[in-house]
Amino acid sequence: MQKVTLAPGDGIGPEITSATLKILKAAKVPLEFEEVKVGKEVFESGNSSGLGPECWESIHRNNVILKGPITTPQGGGYKSLNVTLRASLGLFANIRQCKTYAPFIKTHHPEMNVVIIRENEEDTYSGIEHRQSQEVAQTLKLISRPGSEAIIRYAFEYAKAHGRKLVTCMSKDNIMKLTDGLFHRVFNEIAVDYPEIKSDHQIIDIGAANLAAHPESLDVIVTQNLYGDIISDIAAQIAGSVGLAGSANIGKKYSMFEAIHGSAPDISGKNIANPSGLLSAAIMMLTHLGISAEAEQISNAWLCTLEDGIHTGDIFTETLSKEKVSTSDFANAIIERLGKKPEQLTPVSYKTTKLSMDFSPSQELEEKTLIGCDVFLEWREEDRSPEKLARKVEALSSDALPLSIITNRGVKVYPAPPTEAFKSDHWRCRFLTPNEQPLDYVQILELLAQLHKAQLDILKTEHLYLFSGKEGFSRAQG
Repeated sequence: MQKVTLAPGDGIGPEITSATLKILKAAKVPLEFEEVKVGKEVFESGNSSGLGPECWESIHRNNVILKGPITTPQGGGYKSLNVTLRASLGLFANIRQCKTYAPFIKTHHPEMNVVIIRENEEDTYSGIEHRQSQEVAQTLKLISRPGSEAIIRYAFEYAKAHGRKLVTCMSKDNIMKLTDGLFHRVFNEIAVDYPEIKSDHQIIDIGAANLAAHPESLDVIVTQNLYGDIISDIAAQIAGSVGLAGSANIGKKYSMFEAIHGSAPDISGKNIANPSGLLSAAIMMLTHLGISAEAEQISNAWLCTLEDGIHTGDIFTETLSKEKVSTSDFANAIIERLGKKPEQLTPVSYKTTKLSMDFSPSQELEEKTLIGCDVFLEWREEDRSPEKLARKVEALSSDALPLSIITNRGVKVYPAPPTEAFKSDHWRCRFLTPNEQPLDYVQILELLAQLHKAQLDILKTEHLYLFSGKEGFSRAQG
């Protein structure tokens, strides 16, 4: 019998987990659950990851985890447990289906049936942040070609396996031309391998607007970590309730299934939470494990319950619902309908589908040439004059590596016409070799030594490279 690691979580987690397990047991699902503690209690015991060694041992034994919502304590350097699990287990793909159940669940978009496939390991969720000066903090957005290739190819393979017709990439490459530009470029490259599936690209802001206004025009969306997190919650709410949606996190070896909502501590212990999100995740888990018949039975019973107007408070309306029920009574209603199929909603039929995970990253290397560096300084002169800083820095630079520009919060302030933009204490001084001549790293070290000797506060440096003759760095605004 297949063993699954079970983490009920915090807040409403234990309640919705209990309801979900009761349904799975009634459906005679051939799984054995191994319960572990994660989350708030583990955090407060002094474990900053929220995951004890027994949890890791169980996951590594079983390879599959069903997880309730987690409370991450605010402040104190606690890292998101979900991010830790996804990154540590190589769960590169997050899959969320957002579907409407009209006319039984209130929605303005009765034809909506969107799958959002979100990159799960990179982007700003890498959690690399620094406070650099008195006034400025930074977060690093990391987008890799292998990571982009894996999630985009997975999205096309998913569409192919599930009979989906369109894959839409969403990014912000009109602004972030290197990071989001890479993601969009890889999407275009991979789309060529799937001529039977339509593909298009939308800038994330208009894409999110289209999702809100015309979700029926979208089919499969593939996007980066942060964007995917935001639009999948929006999509779930548009479909009827965040409480209805489950989430699958898939890697080559491990998989994790969870509700997309949080731990809702304000309603914890009241027996009013909707268990549908975790139940939907459990159904995704069953289909992933090839337990399709039981997954169909549970899913159809759940649809019958919605169809019969038996609803928890989050989806209850006077016009569409017949009975407002508790968490446990909702589970009992589903169990009573096991073996039945809905009459108006479309019954589900699952087939066991194993998606190819052979995503070998491209290995072509480009010629890389160092031609300069950005040196970030904390400089707090009272008038914050770019000209004054430029005179000081230019006196320390050399003809081989001269000062090119100075920016403040990305806006060019020297050489430039006067600007009214607020100038923080965080300055970027860009040094570039004349005519893009190759640079020896020793020359950068010599420059940094001169700046340090002049008592300028160096916060960080970024090297400026050409890749096959193309600039591998952004230009300054203005």
